[in-house]
Amino acid sequence: MKICIFGAGAIGGFLGAELAAGEHEVSLIARGPHLSAIQENGLKLIRDGSQKITHPLATDNPSILGPQDYVFITLKAHSVPGLVEHMQPLLGPNTTVVTAVNGLPWWYFYQTEGIHSNKQLSTVDPGNKQWNGIGPERVIGCVVYPAAEISQPGVIQHIEGNRFTLGEPDGSRSERMRCISKALIQSGFKAPVKTRIRDEIWVKLWGNLSFNPISALTGATLVEICDDDGVISVVRKMMLEAAEIADALGVNLSVDVEKRIAGAKAVGAHKTSMLQDLERGRPMEIDALISAVQELGVLTEKPTPTIDAVLALVKQRARLAGCYWEI
Repeated sequence: MKICIFGAGAIGGFLGAELAAGEHEVSLIARGPHLSAIQENGLKLIRDGSQKITHPLATDNPSILGPQDYVFITLKAHSVPGLVEHMQPLLGPNTTVVTAVNGLPWWYFYQTEGIHSNKQLSTVDPGNKQWNGIGPERVIGCVVYPAAEISQPGVIQHIEGNRFTLGEPDGSRSERMRCISKALIQSGFKAPVKTRIRDEIWVKLWGNLSFNPISALTGATLVEICDDDGVISVVRKMMLEAAEIADALGVNLSVDVEKRIAGAKAVGAHKTSMLQDLERGRPMEIDALISAVQELGVLTEKPTPTIDAVLALVKQRARLAGCYWEI
């Protein structure tokens, strides 16, 4: 099985390292010093106190790889539209694309029923670059739960988690999904298959939508946000507004607001990815996590006053810091 990890950063590197240790032909698309280190020394994964070095083919030129059986897209959501043309050599007629990207996916309404069927989202896919260039028919949805970081070029430090939840947009249990789930499980991951992948997407998005921008605006960790009555009330309002939208779209949220907040608090003194990006001067995932929910609010005619206010504030914070990437 030929598997390409497009965007072999922290999560992509974690995936690639474990998959490359098995029987599959794994390649990595990376860049800069990280790519050079992998090419020279292999990809090192530090996990549970042990180290593993694998030597997958790593490049910044997809044309030398050719069509793949599976392509995992493990990039920040805002960077994907600009790279669709670059990934074309990887996409053959039978290639499956696994979208391991945070936030609301560009294919969200593909093969849904009702008035929004095949609706395309401008906030995450302006100009329909992904819809037309990747094709929703290629897609398997994926919700990413592990945490990892690049501790130095060519070295991935696993922090926690090993679950990648998978689901077909139409809810079927397809052969292509069974195959990639099996490959992930054989490589030591949890890879459950869900018939309602959008429900899974929303549960994670629900927290990211609220905690990420609040942390970026305040500099607070998850537990600090949860322990402040005034701040957590803003989080709660954002989540309740989003829940109205999810309900209008037929989503079944498996937890209520208070359980979702409690789950975030249990993580402890953790900085969200958006706050980490801000502190490191990197583009922040604002549109896929927040703007897309605002777009769905307009679509479903559900008011989002708190989401609107926080979105405006965090966009300005990001722009002033040079961390807002206009798609």
